Amino acid sequence: MKSFTVNKNDSGQRLDKFITKSVPLLPQPLLYKYIRIKRVKVNGKRAEISTRLQEGDTVEMYINDEFFESKEQKYDFLKASSNLNVVYEDKNIILCDKKAGLLCHPDGKEYVDTLINRIKRRLYEKGEFNPDAENSFVPSLVNRIDRNTGGIVIAAKNAESLRILNQKMKDRELHKFYLCIVHGTPKSKSGLLEGYLLKNEDKNIVKISKNRLADSKEIRTKYRVLDSKNGLSLIEVELLTGRTHQIRAHFASIGHPLLDDGKYGTNAQNKKYGYKKQCLYSYKLKFDFLSGAGILEYLNGKEFEVNDVWFKDAFYNNELN
Repeated sequence: MKSFTVNKNDSGQRLDKFITKSVPLLPQPLLYKYIRIKRVKVNGKRAEISTRLQEGDTVEMYINDEFFESKEQKYDFLKASSNLNVVYEDKNIILCDKKAGLLCHPDGKEYVDTLINRIKRRLYEKGEFNPDAENSFVPSLVNRIDRNTGGIVIAAKNAESLRILNQKMKDRELHKFYLCIVHGTPKSKSGLLEGYLLKNEDKNIVKISKNRLADSKEIRTKYRVLDSKNGLSLIEVELLTGRTHQIRAHFASIGHPLLDDGKYGTNAQNKKYGYKKQCLYSYKLKFDFLSGAGILEYLNGKEFEVNDVWFKDAFYNNELN
C-alpha cells in the first residue's frame, strides 16, 4: 500500500486523472478496476472515478509495488541548456521569448534540450519547482509555437494558473500578435482573411478552402500591412483562431507566402533573398479577461512585447535583398 497527500497543485483534479499522473506505470484498465473494487480509497473511504480531490486529502492505493516507480535523483531537464530569454516572470507564470530552432516539447529526435525543460531547470535551480514534493504537477506550457517560429510562450508555475490560462486561451481572452514578412503586397492594407483549413496529418501540411469541407476547421486571420518595399511587406497579424500553420497557409492561399517558407512558398521566390528561416514571430501578447481570472486577475489588460525580432530591422535597413 502507498498513500499520497494531495497538495495545492493536485487539488481540484478528478481521482482518475490524479492517479494517471502520479502512477504512470499503472495501466488504465487496472486503474478503473482498482477504484471500482475499492483498492483505491480517499481519506479511508470508497471513492468514485469522478471524485474531486481537495488539498489535504489522503489517497490510499492497495496495489502492487511494481507500479510505483522510484523518482530519480537526477532529472533529465537539468541537462537542458540554461539559456532562457525571459520576457516577464512572477510567482504564477513565466513568459519566454522562444527562438527559432528550439522545440517547445520533446519529439522523436530531441528529448532533452527543449523550452519546457529549460523552464523546469530554471525553476528547479531557483527553488520554485521540486519534483519530489509534487505528486502530479509539473510546470507546463499554455501555448506552443512551431520549432521554426520564434516568439512568446506562456508557462504556468502552478496548477491553478494552468487551469485559468487554459480556459482563457480556449475562450480567446489571450490575444496573440505576430510579425511576418510576405512576398508582394496585399491589395488591402488591412483586413480579415476567412476560410477553412484542412490538415493532412501524414504529411503535416494544411490546405485552405473558401468553402467548408469535411473535417475542415474555420480560420480567421486579421492583418495590417506596416510597410512594403523591395517586393516584400512587413505585416502584423492577430490570430482570431489558432490552427496549425494558419498564418503561413492563409497568406500563401491569397498569393503572398511568407519569406523563406519552403512548405507553402516556392524556392524560386525565396532564392534571391538567401534566408534560411521563415520570417514569422509571435511578438506580442495581451491579456484581455472578460470574466474573473482568480489569482491571475492582476494580469488583465497587461501587454507584453518582444522588440528584438530578427527580421524586423533587416527589413527596414534594406538588408533582405
